[in-house]
Amino acid sequence: MKFIHFADAHLDSPFRGLSFLPSKEFNQIYQAADQSLTRIVDLALKEDVDLILIAGDTFDSDQPSPRAQLFFAEQIKRLTDQQIQVVMIFGNHDHMKKEDLLVSPSPYFKLLGANEKVEKSTFTTQSGFAYDVVGFSYLNNHITRDMMPDFSEKGSNYTFGLMHAQEKENDSHKNVYAPFTVSEIKELNYDYFALGHIHARNNLSTAPWIVYPGNIQGRHINEMGEKGCYLGKIDENSRKTTIEFKQTGPIVWQSRAINLEAAISKNDLQAKVINSLQAEQKSYFSLQIKGAQYLTAEERELVQDSDFWQTVSMNLAAGSQLVDVRFEINNSLELNDSDQQAFDQAKGEIFTSAEFSQIVKDWQKKDPLTEKLAADPDFIEAVKQLTEVKLMSKLKGITDETETN
Repeated sequence: MKFIHFADAHLDSPFRGLSFLPSKEFNQIYQAADQSLTRIVDLALKEDVDLILIAGDTFDSDQPSPRAQLFFAEQIKRLTDQQIQVVMIFGNHDHMKKEDLLVSPSPYFKLLGANEKVEKSTFTTQSGFAYDVVGFSYLNNHITRDMMPDFSEKGSNYTFGLMHAQEKENDSHKNVYAPFTVSEIKELNYDYFALGHIHARNNLSTAPWIVYPGNIQGRHINEMGEKGCYLGKIDENSRKTTIEFKQTGPIVWQSRAINLEAAISKNDLQAKVINSLQAEQKSYFSLQIKGAQYLTAEERELVQDSDFWQTVSMNLAAGSQLVDVRFEINNSLELNDSDQQAFDQAKGEIFTSAEFSQIVKDWQKKDPLTEKLAADPDFIEAVKQLTEVKLMSKLKGITDETETN
């Protein structure tokens, strides 16, 4: 028996922060999740799989656009027309009602566990191999209770678990996505537990298999690396299961860094950036410039300009794009003890939670996005790093003047 396990397609994801891209390029990234899903279906047909497991968040919202709904229905029909069994659950993003899904009725399509009730369905492959799939769908954005006690005991059939959930955390306020523990899943002794929700691939266990496949297409720099699905193969006699990751996402997010040890001209800086961003496959790059205190204010403004990013991107292989630049100081500039103490004190005073909240108080009221950014740890860290760069750059200027005089 062969199966494919994927999750978190997030069809219709808006890809915020990339609107500066040329329209053709933006359309490509906007359609990247569609392309990845199409490739997954292509793979299923090529491998003649028996089963597709979809572990939630197929859509980015509970009110997907007609375009996304029709596209998904078309891909499912490609599978069911070939008598490939599809078993799907809703996640916390696409917590829809069963009747709102536009997929045509078919004995080869099953939405499992509607109304947040754990459900078991039994299927048989064309070779006569019987298997069970047990799982549930979201009907609301959050599920705070542990759903594991509702999962049925394993019977004699090969058994898949299917769940969109996260591991329990110590902070109970964060346990809002059907929190579970690995030990609970292991106690069920299912043969393969197919998870969704976490966008990074992660095998929580191999005996038995407890697997996050990650999302099918990275949407921003925090979702780096190859994205796709798992292709599983089951020996129907021994029930031994092997899985293999298959990349289907057309665009990969990568992080690269350059290090500056001294002042640099604009032309040399651009050449250094271009040389650091070469890749064999299409990539969206986040560039970290270490030693950014050696950049002038004009150079910092240049490398943060999206027009500069596009100029760089025109010189990259495979249609890659530079879409993000971050600054970091290094230790090349040595301060005397009193200056270092003053620098550390300034950092400590500026970046207390209360002080930062006060500084951005008016700005974060502008719209929902700014309010969200003001609470985003990654954004706060980026602001902190830029502030450090500017402080260190000024100290460098003062040091240079002192040494010159």
